[in-house]
Amino acid sequence: MIQVRKAAERGHFDHGWLNTYHSFSFADYYDPRFSGFRSLLVINEDRVNPGHGFPTHAHNNMEIISYVLAGGLEHKDSMGNTSVIRPGEVQRMSAGTGVRHSEFNHAKEEGLHFLQIWLLPNARGLSPSYEQTFFPAAEKQGRLRLVAAPDGAEGAVTIHQDAKLYSTLLEQGQTVSHQFAPDRYGYVQVVRGSITLNGQQLQTSDGAFITAEGQVTLTGDGEQQAEVLLFDLA
Repeated sequence: MIQVRKAAERGHFDHGWLNTYHSFSFADYYDPRFSGFRSLLVINEDRVNPGHGFPTHAHNNMEIISYVLAGGLEHKDSMGNTSVIRPGEVQRMSAGTGVRHSEFNHAKEEGLHFLQIWLLPNARGLSPSYEQTFFPAAEKQGRLRLVAAPDGAEGAVTIHQDAKLYSTLLEQGQTVSHQFAPDRYGYVQVVRGSITLNGQQLQTSDGAFITAEGQVTLTGDGEQQAEVLLFDLA
């Protein structure tokens, strides 16, 4: 079964400096129908104005993935990490026993557009850790590129949860398929462009819950190149 979650149905807040859409219940947005899916707890699509960002704040017992679509996301944390995440890079921060961090757009003119993804960890009280990896577009073109996995396979960032995250780029007519093992679940997030998912059309920022589907097929069906994230969840 595939349940489509249209982009316009998400929670939305415009704070002036931050324009944000919530696929799942988050902060002041609550919908009991969409309060996470398996271990996937948050997908926020954030647009941050130049010179603004999230000041230093704390997290614990959470796996946090940042996926930048445009601009540069400057990260600083209490572990001593300082970096800028740009399109093509995936950042993973395991908050564990506790970490303080800030995320900022220091550009003077360019906006920042990124996805903030949270997954519940498979254990509490882990040691905080950080990882950032670049995945070339060529490795995602017309194939599912593993970008986050519990064992760090294929150079993916390592997450502390039985979940895998794939990224793909699809031109019109290009197709990729994924086979789910028994008792696995999936979630698809269209980053940009248009695709069909097992015959159902999804547009930019649409999502889809996948339950009891042995295999899914994603096909690019628009003139614009499509970029898609696929979660394989326990």
